[in-house]
Amino acid sequence: MTEQAEPSAAEQQPATRAITAGRGHSRSSLAPALWASSTWESTGLEDANRRALGVRSQEFYGRYANPTVRSFEEAVAALEGAEDSLAFASGMGALTTVVLALCSAGDHIVAQRQLYAGTLAFLQGPCQRFGIDVTLVDGTVPGAFAEAVRPGRTMLVLAETPSNPRLELVDLDELGALRGPFTVVDSTFATPLGQQPLAHGVHLSLHSATKGIAGHNDATLGVISGERELLDSIWAYSVLHGATPSPFDALNALRGIRTLAVRTNQQSATALRLAEAFADHPAISAAHYPGLSTHPQFDLAKRQMRNPGTVLAIDLGGGRAAADALLSRVRIARVATSLGGPETLVCHPATSTHASLTPAEAALMGVTEGLLRISVGLEDPCDLLADFAHALG
Repeated sequence: MTEQAEPSAAEQQPATRAITAGRGHSRSSLAPALWASSTWESTGLEDANRRALGVRSQEFYGRYANPTVRSFEEAVAALEGAEDSLAFASGMGALTTVVLALCSAGDHIVAQRQLYAGTLAFLQGPCQRFGIDVTLVDGTVPGAFAEAVRPGRTMLVLAETPSNPRLELVDLDELGALRGPFTVVDSTFATPLGQQPLAHGVHLSLHSATKGIAGHNDATLGVISGERELLDSIWAYSVLHGATPSPFDALNALRGIRTLAVRTNQQSATALRLAEAFADHPAISAAHYPGLSTHPQFDLAKRQMRNPGTVLAIDLGGGRAAADALLSRVRIARVATSLGGPETLVCHPATSTHASLTPAEAALMGVTEGLLRISVGLEDPCDLLADFAHALG
């Protein structure tokens, strides 16, 4: 073999970065070090003052920063190709902190209507109550975000791609080309190995790291990535907001990152096999998955996603009765509302993740009574195909 220069961290492939990143606070330990402390001792008045006034002081007080959490943040930043990342106690903690850190009374937000219902509830509830105006657009329509921006007033443009629960996509290049407002993409369904919004000019990439990043249903975290100066300003507000991540959860999430590439590769491959089978099943009126050539944004998915993801959705022709019957008959897949873990999970958005929607909102978002969302796990695809074939009758 010809001797070659060792690739720098930035040149490493994503799967390699998932193994090498976030090790700076563990010294020679291969496993991440757990810093469980919430409080650190100072040497005196000047040292205490320096820590209190420092930005993201890691050895001061747990609400400011923590070395284990910092390791997790650095690992996510490496995967996102970002200057830095900032962790929170949950995905909603990340979202609400970003909005309240960047927006004030009188400001305007443009968001797509195809959103996780918790995000929608926050935008239509607390934001409106605080005097922050919100305009909802169809994120799949070219130019919809730009048309809704109000120059001088729009502070934030918020997208979610792929969207929950119907896997609709937003053009990241179009979003990144906007000038004026901050742009934020909830990239939870894709994970940092599925797409990189920052590479398209988006300001902030946001994840519920509870899902695919941690990947084992044993950690609750949110995280944002972007330019360090912007994150530091959001951190200053987050100290007041208090959505502080747990070092225990950060430890579990770091473990999840180490296997993120192999997990998502297998899960995505299985998701495609399931989607192809569902697309031809007579009991299913529609299968929604960006990897299907019949997906209306298939070409966009190929352009901006490394893989089409680990989640799909199906519309059952028999409506709610058919959905109820399927959920009662699956044996390997499990009925639960999360996603990204090793187990295949099935949920009925109309009565779970999107139960807070009004009938009109549900109809507008395509959350029908027969819609099921499937998070594909690590089981053998043949077993999953057989399980769903049985459940579909």
